[in-house]
Amino acid sequence: MLNEFEQIGREAHAELDQIDSAEALEQFRIKYLGRKGRVTEMLSRIGQLAPDQRRQGGQLANRIKQEVTAAFDQRKESLGEGRKKKAEPLVDVTLPGRPFELGRRHVITQTISELLEIFGRMGFGVSYGPEVEDEWHNFIALNIPPEHPAREPSDNFYIDDRRLLRSQTSTIQIRVMESHTPPIRVVAPGRVYRPDTVDATHMFMFHQLEALVVDEGVTMIDLRSSIDQFIHTFFGPDTRWRFRPSFFPFTEPSCEVDILWGDQADGESWMEIGGCGMVDPNVFDAVGIDSERYTGWAFGFGIERLAMKKYGIHDIRLLFENDLRFLRQF
Repeated sequence: MLNEFEQIGREAHAELDQIDSAEALEQFRIKYLGRKGRVTEMLSRIGQLAPDQRRQGGQLANRIKQEVTAAFDQRKESLGEGRKKKAEPLVDVTLPGRPFELGRRHVITQTISELLEIFGRMGFGVSYGPEVEDEWHNFIALNIPPEHPAREPSDNFYIDDRRLLRSQTSTIQIRVMESHTPPIRVVAPGRVYRPDTVDATHMFMFHQLEALVVDEGVTMIDLRSSIDQFIHTFFGPDTRWRFRPSFFPFTEPSCEVDILWGDQADGESWMEIGGCGMVDPNVFDAVGIDSERYTGWAFGFGIERLAMKKYGIHDIRLLFENDLRFLRQF
């Protein structure tokens, strides 16, 4: 009977080597490894052996079953890999490869770099500040009292009762004046957040460029001449712009700056690019600068709107949609 066990093992291996399909492999499993399979039955026949052969017979039957099972699993795996390879599409090596495109800077990043370069040539340094601010830097030091409507939750993104996402880069003004003594001449780019309704010229997150000059004898004429120099350098010498009287708690007098967008059938079209004015004495007092000795001016321009005018972009939302067809134009 032991020789018969050996013969069953040899036949199983020989038959397994000839199998080339999943269907044939399943028939093999039933024939040899199923509940009534030939290899399985060997174990039930060990009791028929003479007592002195049962130990040897049991070891032989178990070894044969393990070997056949291992060979079966290996054959099953190889057939599975073969089916997988057949299912995979072949690669046509004659097709042209895809070009590896170099990255490029976003149009807003390009605009910020150009702005900083222009103001660098005008003698301005660069400062940055945190996007999560406290009430002191975002409101109180900027002469915005608790009852002012600009502090309403509907106009800000509050994180808790005392902190919020900054609504303006004027917060960096305060930090600069707290840590530096006049003369001060600095610009500060950064993101700001306001819950505005999104349309062609408004987003709930956008970028501003803040500018601040503090020194003795600074006047509104200095502000106007600096803005004029910047606009004509950035947009071109023929660019038309205008001051429009306005109100901001942290500047007095205050103006808004409009730039000519284009001529329309019903007249000229102007777009606001930011606000400006002379720094309010209350702001100087809040940061410990002598308002009797020093004066200063400040402005905050929307960087997206500057880019829109420069590159002829008519919808601010295009700057945030990551459409490569649009971004590759710049």
